[in-house]
Amino acid sequence: MTRKKGFLLLLLMLCQFALGQMDTIHLKHVIISDSQLHRFSKSKTTITFADSIVQKNATSLASLLNYNSTIYFKENGLGMVASPSFRGTTAQQTAVIWNGININSQLNGQTDFNAIVSNNYNSIVVRAGGGSSIYGSSAIGGSIHLNNSVEFKKQLSNHLFASYGSFNTLNANYKFIASDVKWSSQVVISRNSSDNDYPYLNTHLKNENGQYKNTSLNAILGYKFNAKSHLKFYSQWYDGERNFSGTLAAPSKSKYTDLNFRNLAEFMAEHHAFVSTVKAAYLSEKYQYFEDKDQPNFSFGKAETALLKYDLLYRLSQKITFNTLLDYTHTKGFGSDLNQNKRGVFSSVFLMKHQLLNQLSYEINFRKEVTNNYESPFLYSLGLHYNATKNYHLKFNYSKNFRIPTFNDLYWQQGGNSNLRPETAHQFELSQEIKLKNTSLSVTGFYNSLTDLISWKPNDTGLWQPINTEKVTAYGLETNLNYKRKLNSNHTIELVANYAYTISENEQTQKQLIYVPYHKMTASVAYSYKKITFYSNYLFTGQVFTSLDNAYKLKEYNVVNCGIEYNVLKQFTLGFRMQNAFNENYQSVAQRPFPGRNYTLNFNINL
Repeated sequence: MTRKKGFLLLLLMLCQFALGQMDTIHLKHVIISDSQLHRFSKSKTTITFADSIVQKNATSLASLLNYNSTIYFKENGLGMVASPSFRGTTAQQTAVIWNGININSQLNGQTDFNAIVSNNYNSIVVRAGGGSSIYGSSAIGGSIHLNNSVEFKKQLSNHLFASYGSFNTLNANYKFIASDVKWSSQVVISRNSSDNDYPYLNTHLKNENGQYKNTSLNAILGYKFNAKSHLKFYSQWYDGERNFSGTLAAPSKSKYTDLNFRNLAEFMAEHHAFVSTVKAAYLSEKYQYFEDKDQPNFSFGKAETALLKYDLLYRLSQKITFNTLLDYTHTKGFGSDLNQNKRGVFSSVFLMKHQLLNQLSYEINFRKEVTNNYESPFLYSLGLHYNATKNYHLKFNYSKNFRIPTFNDLYWQQGGNSNLRPETAHQFELSQEIKLKNTSLSVTGFYNSLTDLISWKPNDTGLWQPINTEKVTAYGLETNLNYKRKLNSNHTIELVANYAYTISENEQTQKQLIYVPYHKMTASVAYSYKKITFYSNYLFTGQVFTSLDNAYKLKEYNVVNCGIEYNVLKQFTLGFRMQNAFNENYQSVAQRPFPGRNYTLNFNINL
């Protein structure tokens, strides 16, 4: 029996006895723009991160997800470019959704997770598995949802988080909220910087060109006309500068700057069984790359995107809901190495969910795009949710997903290929879940078949050019355990653990994709006694291959972080954190070490 067939048999057998992850989307009754996430994710595996977890990993989204999910991150050293691999897929196959809008780069097709400050959002949700029928390109392995909520209630609050640590690392985040029953406003300002000059363990070298700094500003405004209509506006500005670290073998003098603007306006009105929403967005991304930071010469790229979306929801009955989405996206891209070009994409989406029986519901989704740049496939998704008992649930989802060629793929001056086809993927997953009084446990099996993968390869003349080549099969198992118990009024203990086993093979070579570990595990434990909380998190990442023939690899590593927090006053918390407590010498990218043991002191003020 082949390994693939054996896995499929195991997955079917698990249907008989495995336990599964509880759907952890439980948000406050607030207004968010990403409404499809909660209305049409009942058959999907989703995890929402609590504020306490976000604050302990406040520096970047990469840190939060690396230590608290099964997503693997390839990082070029601390604070450098962080690329995800979600269920054995590539970085371009993970979609990042900002308040319902896909914000993956139009230039290279991915998001740098070290350029996103997790503290800037009210809710961060991981949605595993294919979601292209709702969110469009890149939602093949899964999607990460960054949401800012709008509350219409009387409140005035200030929140300040600040930390200082090893390597002259400073992180600060200030959030101001003012609202009443008609108006709502929120401003979030973040600043992060570091000399990042940590020594490389077991060598006489150190990270000599790793300095970084970034500033971001988020502003959210809302106005409630009446109980059934409101207007919201979201704005985000990010300005970052990083020196790119060298390797153990070669120094670097390069520098990279990026400037991003995101603006979104939304009007919603409800009338009887209809909910109508209009969104208009403008997104801008720009970068400059300096081969030598001391010289004025640089290359650059820029993309500007305008989007208009109409969303109509119709509740036929308490058991049947229809949702239609129409949107048009226009993107212009240009740069020093990029031929100027424009792309217009019109898409139509149809969604339906039906509570067929008291124990059984299903969801169906369809999507079709029209553009003159490539031939877009017809996308679909079918999901089932079955309540076998009060505490035991089964989920099944099957979908067709895709990723469109980026501007770099199509229009790069030295090798762009305008004849590329979108990558396509067929995936299914089976999940089982149970929740007891203090414990929830899950097992999810997934299978993903990807075709027409876009790879840059040298042609007959030696010029590197993107072509549709490989076919990849990715499959595996994910488990999740949550345990929380309040022993009495003074004692609370909480445990969260995740484990993933992933096979992701090139079907032609039968080799595992580079930088996709077979095994990844995370665990976090927290114990609170009165005003004191002790916590620790653990990360195990199995070996990864660094060459296509699997001849070279990086060894597995174990990293432990721990910390303590003390509520000095009701509104003031002081904390101390030790990263890499056992001084593990490890790399997630070859020749680019992470720091050894280091320390951070932080405080939170809520007024």
